[in-house]
Amino acid sequence: MAGREKKVEEYDVVIVGGGAAGMTAGIYAGRARLKTLLIEKSLVGGLATYTNEIENYPGFPEGTTGLELMNLFQKQAKKFGVTFKLTDVRSVDLTGKTKIVETFRTTYKAKAVIIATGGRPRTTGAKNEEQFLFDKGISFCAACDAAACTDQELLIVGSGDTAIEEGIFLTKFAKKIYVSVIHDHGKMDCNERAREAALANPKMEFLWNTVVDSFEGNDYLEQVTLKNLKTNKLEPLKVDRCFEFIGYLPNTEIFREQIKLTNDGFIITNERMETSCEGVFAAGDVRDKFLKQVSTAVGDGAIAAFAAEKYIAESEIFHRILEKTCPCNLVYVYNAADAPSRELLHLMEEIEKEGQGNVKVSRIDVYKSTGIASRLKVTEFPCVAVVKNGEVVKLICDITKEKIQEAI
Repeated sequence: MAGREKKVEEYDVVIVGGGAAGMTAGIYAGRARLKTLLIEKSLVGGLATYTNEIENYPGFPEGTTGLELMNLFQKQAKKFGVTFKLTDVRSVDLTGKTKIVETFRTTYKAKAVIIATGGRPRTTGAKNEEQFLFDKGISFCAACDAAACTDQELLIVGSGDTAIEEGIFLTKFAKKIYVSVIHDHGKMDCNERAREAALANPKMEFLWNTVVDSFEGNDYLEQVTLKNLKTNKLEPLKVDRCFEFIGYLPNTEIFREQIKLTNDGFIITNERMETSCEGVFAAGDVRDKFLKQVSTAVGDGAIAAFAAEKYIAESEIFHRILEKTCPCNLVYVYNAADAPSRELLHLMEEIEKEGQGNVKVSRIDVYKSTGIASRLKVTEFPCVAVVKNGEVVKLICDITKEKIQEAI
């Protein structure tokens, strides 16, 4: 902002994205007494808010709407002190110890960042498409909307694995399913087993060499006009709903140069939701994952926040370990569930006592988390890390009093 300095605010955790994953992360982080900020650029709740009926989310046997469910998520996150900001993130710097998240007016500093920016379905770009998106006749999730399609006639756009497999699933509900395929007769982009099953399904009819030209209707979709790629002839088709399965675009543009992504732009994480950048986690549909649903987003968010809490706590411990409070710091890394490791605790106490203030011993139990061990580059347990002048100078895994005294 020209002529005006940005405001700076500091948080323990900044969550970018306010869908199911982001708000669950907020609930867990807030409940852990972490100062937590959630930034959402448009609509809190994300794409789930556009789903008219959710029947497969546990705890709601009669079903609920996406908007109602997301409102409950937000209410619960606010209960635990999560701050919500409706603004667009302009840039981030995730590479340092302190993470920087920039919006138009404010610079936010955080100890950890959780990316839950989700994504958006790839659309056809056909005429009038915007008019019927999100619960007005064009859908992107078979599992979400299948029950509403009972005895209806549907159009599926696409011929990849997702399109064909979801189409087969929808035949359990729909009366008739048309499939628009850009390829010649019999050719699809899906695996061979799915192709054979779809071609043999009496409820599925394939419209080869076609693309969508326009969507038509009043308040709700009534007709899709297809264009034949060989003849250029327009073919009107009366349908009750259209499903588009032509890809999914993750919202990862601003993170592209700082964290590792797949070729399609999804964030690569491990089972702890850790990205390639230390202190940065990802959750929900923005991840490279098998199933994208509200329920799986909730699981991701819970794990990401728990992992972020551990990361922050371990960072503080690690910093204290490296502090130059005495000539030599020893870090005993052990597993409390291992009896021989427990027996060496007495030896470490003895060495610290004999050091008379010149030796300090820290004890790190890896039973629940190996985070600090990883930072010390310790992969074998038990092990003693010898720290001098703020640096690990030696690792002793074959632990004896003599070897430790020699390293001191």
